[in-house]
Amino acid sequence: MSDQKISVAASPAASSPSVPAAPAARRVDPLAIIVRFQSLIGLVLVAIGGVIFSPRRHGEILFLNPDNIANIVRAVSETGIIAIGMTFVIITAGIDLSVGAVLGLSAVVTATMMISGGFGLISTILAVLAMGIVFGIVQGTISTRFRLEPFIVTLAGLQAARGLALIVSGNQYINISYGEGPGLAPPVFAVLGERLFDNTVPVATIVFIAFAAIATVVLNTTRFGRYVFAVGGNERAARISGVPVSMVKISVYAITGFASALAGIVHAGQFNFGSANDGMGYELTAIAAVVIGGTSLFGGAGSMVGTVAGTIMLGALANILQLNNITPATQLLATAAIIVLAAVLQSLVRRREGLGR
Repeated sequence: MSDQKISVAASPAASSPSVPAAPAARRVDPLAIIVRFQSLIGLVLVAIGGVIFSPRRHGEILFLNPDNIANIVRAVSETGIIAIGMTFVIITAGIDLSVGAVLGLSAVVTATMMISGGFGLISTILAVLAMGIVFGIVQGTISTRFRLEPFIVTLAGLQAARGLALIVSGNQYINISYGEGPGLAPPVFAVLGERLFDNTVPVATIVFIAFAAIATVVLNTTRFGRYVFAVGGNERAARISGVPVSMVKISVYAITGFASALAGIVHAGQFNFGSANDGMGYELTAIAAVVIGGTSLFGGAGSMVGTVAGTIMLGALANILQLNNITPATQLLATAAIIVLAAVLQSLVRRREGLGR
């Protein structure tokens, strides 16, 4: 009897086999939480820094001036639109280096169609957006069908888009004048450079926020959005599970093409011209906003909210540095340091989770 009691006490699971063992409490990794919300944390820190270090004029904090805030969100609208499209691509573990060049091509085609071609507003916008989508589909198809690295295909796409923009524009600025008649763009197109709601909210920012809202719904609530995460998380497992991997990959490049074309139309409307050099370097800014926003460069994780916050954070940081007369070189160095820090944090989290090197 005594031995039986000892045996039962030493093996509690054997006495109650039907009761499963309680799961071990999962340890919360503070670093993972920081990485998950790094863009929002960074945005708050930049805002606090802006208040502390902003120059004053008659006691007013210039950083918080409504006109300055409007300038920040207007300045980041084009790269923000591109970054939204780029988020889809990076979640699938891809990259698109052609987005800035496609923006320039789209701005040139928009100006040329309305000024030289005599096309109307709607037909021009539809044609430019279709061009962006087709450009993305071609890149996605080449990368997927021939199993080429996306950065090689889209680097070639960058060169192709710049070349096409030079051919269409003749290496000249295509200025946009407004009015009725040949050689003039419809006056309503100029609204892209204006502000609404008592001259406080730039129209370009409204386009950016609306596009971000639609992309958030698509990514988080649709089957396509789940496919995007599945392909980036484990492509082989997604293929075995029946996910149309090739279709998903081609589609995300079509989305970046659409986003780049939309940004090009907004660019032409804001600055009233199209040039083959427009959008130069925008691809790196967009990638930086996505990475700072918490989207993993390794694929399988990311959010549109983080991308929007990362975009605004970069714009606010640049504004603070400009207000304090910091040189552009220092601004680039500060941005580079933030990008590297964000990537390093992502890598450390993956190591802790045993997912990477």
